[in-house]
Amino acid sequence: MSSHRLFGIFGEDVPSSEQEELFIRKLRQCCVAFDFMDPVADLKGKEIKRATLNELVDYITAGRGVLTEPVYPEIIRMISANLFRTLPPSENPDFDPEEDDPTLEASWPHLQLVYEFFLRFLESSDFQPTIGKKVIDQKFVLQLLDLFDSEDPRERDFLKTVLHRIYGKFLGLRAFIRKQINNIFLRFVYETEHFNGVGELLEILGSIINGFALPLKSEHKQFLVKVLLPLHKVKCLSLYHAQLAYCVVQFLEKDATLTEPVVKGLLKFWPKTCSQKEVMFLGEIEEILDVIEPSQFAKIQEPLFRQISRCVSSPHFQVAERALYFWNNEYIMSLIEENNHVIMPIMFPALYRISKEHWNQTIVALVYNVLKTFMEMNSKLFDELTASYKAERQKEKKREKERDELWKRLSELEVNNKVKKK
Repeated sequence: MSSHRLFGIFGEDVPSSEQEELFIRKLRQCCVAFDFMDPVADLKGKEIKRATLNELVDYITAGRGVLTEPVYPEIIRMISANLFRTLPPSENPDFDPEEDDPTLEASWPHLQLVYEFFLRFLESSDFQPTIGKKVIDQKFVLQLLDLFDSEDPRERDFLKTVLHRIYGKFLGLRAFIRKQINNIFLRFVYETEHFNGVGELLEILGSIINGFALPLKSEHKQFLVKVLLPLHKVKCLSLYHAQLAYCVVQFLEKDATLTEPVVKGLLKFWPKTCSQKEVMFLGEIEEILDVIEPSQFAKIQEPLFRQISRCVSSPHFQVAERALYFWNNEYIMSLIEENNHVIMPIMFPALYRISKEHWNQTIVALVYNVLKTFMEMNSKLFDELTASYKAERQKEKKREKERDELWKRLSELEVNNKVKKK
């Protein structure tokens, strides 16, 4: 059998004049849903449907001229009947995507083939968007987006590719798709803090942002500031941080003037108590500094290095280490060197104190390297900072001594008063 023919019910070859009718019959046959929660129910029916779906995948892949106008609504009906469903509640009500295994979709043996068929349909050389847009509309896209909350990573992976193809083929749906993703993210950040497909949606957006024309529209800049930056607030950031950072950096490569609002936004959302998130933020800052323009660096260096100074002083070893690694980056080093008169005074007190007091020898060694680079960059300023730091420490010690003496006198007075009262 050549793979682009469809067989009849009893396996006989069907003349090409009847292929369309048979194709539609088989699509309708595949609209029947089976209960996969009962593994032994309807085994024969399940197997027939699986074989038919495989046949449909082969037919649409190898066939030429098989996508006639009447089959479009039938294809979308079959896809909708199988995919659009209420997602089951998580088997674990306290499900933690970072720790627990996801609940896999029981009906995957059929669902996978439906997704496979859907993709081959969209990618077929016969596919005509002008006909497709009559059946792939806003309502269809909304239902597709709901499925991104599936706990099964295999389903989300297919959905990512499917939505990307739809975005590429239907220009009239692009703004709608972006707006709905926007809404999902806002609900996620400000209401639920739970949606399984954030990483996959960000991955699609990474490609979309890459294709934005210049100058950027104000709606795109708004999306960056009002939606992408607040996504950094959420507790489960680690699940999608790599994709989020990629989207942010894509924006900055498109338009350098967005650097200041982005860095200030990250500083605003900087984690106060979670060291794992701090390490992620530092990684993203390094990615941003890798593409930053020197003129933009000058605008953000003071607040940024005040934060880096706090990170270097962190009692958490990994946070301090990640911040000190910035000095191993050649481009960042060149920016620091150009602006050493601003950055050295911000960083010096923390570095000098750590070099004398820190418990971890690795951190102390990294700090000595940074101090050494500062000394080589500007030895005059380095000497001034060292002298003023030591003078300040002397004053501090003197103040401490005076405070101690005052407390001692107050304690003695209190004891004397008690004795007198007796």
